[in-house]
Amino acid sequence: MKKNNYHTHTERCKHASGSDEAFVQSAISAGIEELGFSDHTPWNYAPSSFKGSNIRMFLDEFAGYKKSILALKEKYKDQISIKLGLEAEFFPAYMDWFTKFVKEEEIDYVILGNHFHGSDEDGPYYGHACDKDELLELYKQDTIKALKTGIYSYLAHPDLFMRGRKNFDHFAEKISREICEACKEMDVPLEYNLAGAEVSRMSHVQQYPHPEFWKIAAEVGNKAIIGFDAHSNRQLENEYYYKQALSHLDALGMEVIDTINFLR
Repeated sequence: MKKNNYHTHTERCKHASGSDEAFVQSAISAGIEELGFSDHTPWNYAPSSFKGSNIRMFLDEFAGYKKSILALKEKYKDQISIKLGLEAEFFPAYMDWFTKFVKEEEIDYVILGNHFHGSDEDGPYYGHACDKDELLELYKQDTIKALKTGIYSYLAHPDLFMRGRKNFDHFAEKISREICEACKEMDVPLEYNLAGAEVSRMSHVQQYPHPEFWKIAAEVGNKAIIGFDAHSNRQLENEYYYKQALSHLDALGMEVIDTINFLR
């Protein structure tokens, strides 16, 4: 299996560190064969004073993002394959714009990071709000609606809701199974998120990837893909969580894939 990564951020998202080139160099050092940049997408918000939240690039930063990634793709073409991607939510009011934007800007792929309900202008953050069953239900609904668009190559951190949910109870089990079954039906891979694994280990609080969620994914027969979710170039060089992920997924008997479906 090739060592690839399609979940990589840049400093433009306001919560990552390291130059774009540093991420490429670290990926090469780590033996990664294909590196996909998938920074948090900008959105063309309705005319207002809201330019964007502190977890994503602004729309006027996108041109620089694209130019930088394509330049690095050319510069390092003999050492590593580089893809231009985005991590995006499902914001119904802006999806027509987003679909057109992705096509016009020739984005290679988009991954679904279902962080907010409705929009990050005023919608709740699923990573904190899903201790409430009604929000967890909305998380599932938004996830499935998003994947039905066919835009997204895989579901990033599918168990993000365990960041704020205290217990993996019967309702969490029900929602997890429904998400996994929908992804199985649509042949959408689930991401085993290494950034979440690091946070869980360092905080001594089991968040995500959550063992109970992944037991269900294994039972359903989902495909898994490992995503570094790198917010620092050094995370690409950390072998510990990558090897741990391979071991866990192997123990579950899951099919682990190393590439994704691209839009172009």
